[in-house]
Amino acid sequence: MDTTRTGEITMRHARHGLSTLLCAGVTLLASLTVSAAPPVAIGINYPRSGEYSQEGLMQMRGALMAIDEINAAGGVLGRPITLLEADTASRPAQAADNVDQLADQGARMLFGGSSSAVAVAAGQRARQRGLLYFGTLTYSNDTTGKDGHRYMFRECYNAWMSSRVLGQHLREHFADQRYFYITADYTWGHTTEASMRRFTDTESEGDHGRTMIPFPGGRYRQIQAALTEAAESEAEVLVMVLFGNQMVTAMRIAHEMGLTRRMQIVVPNLTLSMVEQAGPGIMAGVLGASPWTWNVPFHYDYPRGQAFVNAFAERYETYPSTSAASAYSIVYQWRDAVERARSFDSERLIAALEGHRYSLLKDEQQWRAFDHQNVQTVYAVRINPRETVMADRFRQNYFEILDAMDGERAAQTQVEWIAERRRYGQPPRLE
Repeated sequence: MDTTRTGEITMRHARHGLSTLLCAGVTLLASLTVSAAPPVAIGINYPRSGEYSQEGLMQMRGALMAIDEINAAGGVLGRPITLLEADTASRPAQAADNVDQLADQGARMLFGGSSSAVAVAAGQRARQRGLLYFGTLTYSNDTTGKDGHRYMFRECYNAWMSSRVLGQHLREHFADQRYFYITADYTWGHTTEASMRRFTDTESEGDHGRTMIPFPGGRYRQIQAALTEAAESEAEVLVMVLFGNQMVTAMRIAHEMGLTRRMQIVVPNLTLSMVEQAGPGIMAGVLGASPWTWNVPFHYDYPRGQAFVNAFAERYETYPSTSAASAYSIVYQWRDAVERARSFDSERLIAALEGHRYSLLKDEQQWRAFDHQNVQTVYAVRINPRETVMADRFRQNYFEILDAMDGERAAQTQVEWIAERRRYGQPPRLE
């Protein structure tokens, strides 16, 4: 062998080995530096128990995964992130008290909520404490509408956006049919039903009936009575404006009554956790909407989203739900805002977030400046047949993507938002 050539190869290997050692040394040094720096705390205010506990579990998983990744990459401003937690049990008063508890423990930012009433109450208390509050699952229009303020940012879509993409599909395939609404009696239920009626041309309660379910609460017999009323209405489309355990109970009763076979069931906001609890056999064919599902990154070829799904699946042996993706994204968005502002100060972070555009788990999203709504692409979905679901490795191939709508088209305009604020005596800008 040519000794000169051999020497070149040896030197290349030596340089490669030195480079590898240097990279490993830099990574180790960064890790040691972060671990030695004082941590910065953020607080998750989520339903560990109660009606929406499964959604809460997914939020915690997404948050922990983001924090681990960020800390491994050097933390935020050279400091590791630690997570404080408090259980809302989906009760607004408890959620507001939790804000004080988390703030007193040193949290610099708060996020969470799988009930809009919870998010609104917690966000208002966070504003009093000078802390940003990011809503994960809070679909009521009120969160960034009449109850919006400068310290509240909503990562997920709202009822207006979900109803607009879903209404487009329903008007095309179920025009001139009779609807019946079963609605959770709180802010999310009210604004979702109102938005669904608007975008499906079913605003007449005389033609398209409704009944309300208490929330929290709404026990088996109340849900059964509501479904009996729906069955007697002769409606062809049944819209269940229910979430979490209430939706699961309602779907099981509807299946037992034969309603899933003779009516088109619509659940405006669908999540992986709810479908899994109810069962794919019962949920097959149900229509709904979502701001994100685990198959979106693969359907539209978003590499960063695919990497998130794969890492989450390896870590937890389940696909991430909308809740998990939302919490994961919020932690990253807060970290990035801190890095841009070079500060943990809430006022400086508001300035860094307003109008900011980014891409993370799907296509481009924006924190809209005038209402702090995250404007993003939204999807109409249908639950796959049981055989399709069961062929998947986790038996969670639930969502067939039927339609997508650009966020600018789906969201309220500023003129519409101001008009809504004025109806409730609120100023035309966030305060």
